[in-house]
Amino acid sequence: MTLRTSSLPENSDPRTERHRHRPAGPWFGPLLRRLHFYAGILIGPFILIAALSGALYALSPQLEKIVYADQLTTSTSGPSLPLTEQIEAANAVVGDEDTLSAVRPAPEPGTTTRVMYADPQLGESESRAIFIDPTTAEVTGDLTVYGTSGALPLRTWIDQLHRSLHLGDVGRLYSELAASWLGIVAVAGLVLWIIRARKTRRLAAMLRPDRKHRGLRRTFSWHASVGVWAAIGMLFLSATGITWSQLGGENVTKLRAALSWETPAISTELGDTSAGDEHTHHHDGSSSAEATAPAIDPADFDMMLSMAREVNVNTGLVEILPPADEHSAWVVQEIQRSFPTEVDAVAFDPDTMEVTDRVDFADYGPAAKLARWGIDLHMGSMFGLANQIVLFVLAIGIASMVVWGYLMWWQRRPKHDPTRRFGVAPGRGALAGAPWWAVAGVALVAIGIGIVLPLVGASLVVFLIVDAMLGLRAR
Repeated sequence: MTLRTSSLPENSDPRTERHRHRPAGPWFGPLLRRLHFYAGILIGPFILIAALSGALYALSPQLEKIVYADQLTTSTSGPSLPLTEQIEAANAVVGDEDTLSAVRPAPEPGTTTRVMYADPQLGESESRAIFIDPTTAEVTGDLTVYGTSGALPLRTWIDQLHRSLHLGDVGRLYSELAASWLGIVAVAGLVLWIIRARKTRRLAAMLRPDRKHRGLRRTFSWHASVGVWAAIGMLFLSATGITWSQLGGENVTKLRAALSWETPAISTELGDTSAGDEHTHHHDGSSSAEATAPAIDPADFDMMLSMAREVNVNTGLVEILPPADEHSAWVVQEIQRSFPTEVDAVAFDPDTMEVTDRVDFADYGPAAKLARWGIDLHMGSMFGLANQIVLFVLAIGIASMVVWGYLMWWQRRPKHDPTRRFGVAPGRGALAGAPWWAVAGVALVAIGIGIVLPLVGASLVVFLIVDAMLGLRAR
């Protein structure tokens, strides 16, 4: 009797059924192969979308410079006017509608100053930015900017596509699922590659695609060789991507707090200190319109920047944040994410002009520094264009491996049965021939990963249910 396949794999092939009852033998490789297969089939679409949108995001900084050249750059030359005059020019455009929340002076000649306002009609971490020519105080643009990166509308749209498919918090689950499984798939694939290389003793040949063969063998050689070169990048993207996630990211934050690996953050509370998170897009007072902000004299921005230069602010990329309320301090912070990283910050009491808090990147702990660098590498800002090119190539490689994986699934369909539209899955029952300690170890690892990464745990349950249903159907 011939069983028709559904859109998911099943093990109705007689060879697979015999494989289920094999005696005790190697179990680790077959187990990883089956896990790698199911993850690729069921999670592949999420990884594919994340990879393609990530590739687009890697190009977004360059696209932003082209699309918004009129707002970001100026052709005038000469000395910069005081921030006072530039802010007054921006205030003349905004009026009393919004609250001044931050100023980013032009970092170098030929660029513009951003005067930013908290607009209650904008979303979280969004601000209204008035772009000012620093030499003439002329307004060159009025745009919405997002986060510490200061992303303009195009890059923000691409970022939200990559992060949540523009579906809000519900959509963020897709990227968390992709990031969580990307590392697991990479590790499983790398171990399978090592097992195969040791068995065939053709290590050098397996590092490059085999163009001599056609069909399944050729597709597999591309999938395996690109995968082994991309494995480290996949693990990096997975680890850093999880830190942004909702469920797994919260567990990572708790773990870092328990190990005292938190990233220091400047305190705006007068007479208080705090610890923060490098994922915070803006300082607490920079984009909040809820607190009643005191009247701000534009001349104070020049004074605060001058004072900060004498403390620890020594880079052109700077953000000046006025007090959010009468109980908050002024903050001047570096926002240079390229290498060498410049994220020093200093806070001043608005009444006494004394330093109330200071944070220097040099004083960050090793874990905090690695977290900062990891995030900046993930976003393509640490090494500029070179960083973005590497991310683009890596993302395209990941997307290609997903496509090759589905192609191999189709190429492995049984030729003797035209009703079988897809290939059979690797044989089940790997743990049936494993020692008890191996079964216990696999169960403990699965439970542990499921606790730290809840979406992985939930999807593993789905895998087991699907596998059980297909097994029953095959019988």
